[in-house]
Amino acid sequence: MRIQWKAVFRALLVLLILFMISLSLPAVRDRVAWRWDQVRIWMRYTFFPPEEAVFIPKESKKTPAFTLTLTLTPPPTSTPLTPTNAQTEEVESPPTILPDPTHTHTPTPTPLPARVTLEGVRYEHQHGLWNYCAPANLAMALSYWGWEGDRMDVGRYLKPEEYDKNVMPYEMVNYITNETDLSAVLRPGGTIELLKLLIANEFPVLIEKGVFTRETLTGRMAWMGHYALLVGYDDAEEHFISRDSYYSPPDYPLDFPISYEEIIKEWRGFNYKFLVIYSPELEEDLFPLLGSFLDEDFAYQNALERAIYEVSYLEEMDLFLAWFNRGTNLVYLYDYGNAAQAFDEAFRLYAELSKEIRPYRLMWYRTEPYFAYYYTGRYQDVIDLATTTIDAADKPYLEESWYWRAKAKIALGDRDGAIRNLQTSLEYHPGYVPSLEELEALGVSD
Repeated sequence: MRIQWKAVFRALLVLLILFMISLSLPAVRDRVAWRWDQVRIWMRYTFFPPEEAVFIPKESKKTPAFTLTLTLTPPPTSTPLTPTNAQTEEVESPPTILPDPTHTHTPTPTPLPARVTLEGVRYEHQHGLWNYCAPANLAMALSYWGWEGDRMDVGRYLKPEEYDKNVMPYEMVNYITNETDLSAVLRPGGTIELLKLLIANEFPVLIEKGVFTRETLTGRMAWMGHYALLVGYDDAEEHFISRDSYYSPPDYPLDFPISYEEIIKEWRGFNYKFLVIYSPELEEDLFPLLGSFLDEDFAYQNALERAIYEVSYLEEMDLFLAWFNRGTNLVYLYDYGNAAQAFDEAFRLYAELSKEIRPYRLMWYRTEPYFAYYYTGRYQDVIDLATTTIDAADKPYLEESWYWRAKAKIALGDRDGAIRNLQTSLEYHPGYVPSLEELEALGVSD
């Protein structure tokens, strides 16, 4: 029997045409695109494992050597460094680091209850949209205070591009202050005792932590950042009670437990930062609870002392994170020289970690090394670190890394390359203010 090749060709052509027509239907297109996306990611991560990408600082000898001195005098009142004002902040001589470990917060005059669970949080899950834990968790936190929106309302502001890899805590604060009638306090260096004190006084706390999860496609356990809203605790069980957007009922309990020990280990990946939302009329209730943490400089000094202590005894990944936190706190205290040296040590330790436990996503969430290297004139290290971060990511929707690479290129005289990077940053995060401002300074409209 002879094969009618022309008939077969016509049939295949018809099937191809029908397939292309079907792709015009949103439901079909989204499903097919999702499947192909999963296959593509699997192929990339199989042949180019992101945990194998290692940044090696090359300009460490250019970093000024400073002596780190710790004293116990009152903390300074200088304006803290934030991702929104660091670009224009002048670099001055390193300040004295002034931790005060005995005044981490004002203790409650009466013993705390052994168990507390706050009611009134409307649950939101993150599923169905890519990496939507930040909008979902912030929507939950806001709902406690009577806010009536949902994760989509938050997401349109925080993630104008769905595939943006991360929402920074300061972006959440911007949303709260600009889009709601509520206020917020964001600080590093939190403790178990402070979390319990806030919750016992009816203030839920939002934290960001690093968790190991099994990747769907590769089957590997990998570290990633994740937000969780703490709404209670139980001393008898030694755990916090969380509303976690990833662990959705009915498969998981609404009151999802996280042990005190687990909180510390996971929270370390984000410098023990905590975010408290409050109604302005409750300021007089909240501020005494925070005590010295009201002073942002003090909070970073306190967190620095904690990091210095942790590098003295931790091992492996925890030691890497402690050194990273040490650099982070020094950045926010304007001690860029010591910060750069701390990050050099952190990245050295990272390269020594086994590939199975390397938190390769960390630079999606933590941008402080860019500050340290940039403000010590180590522009090539900024470019190399940003390039390593970008190249190791599937879909490099990392507007911060593109921005900092552009900043370093400007410093090295590569104006055209910088403009391209800034435009890419805006492609991945439309309206990203630092990139818009940098383009304006270059005389370029986005």
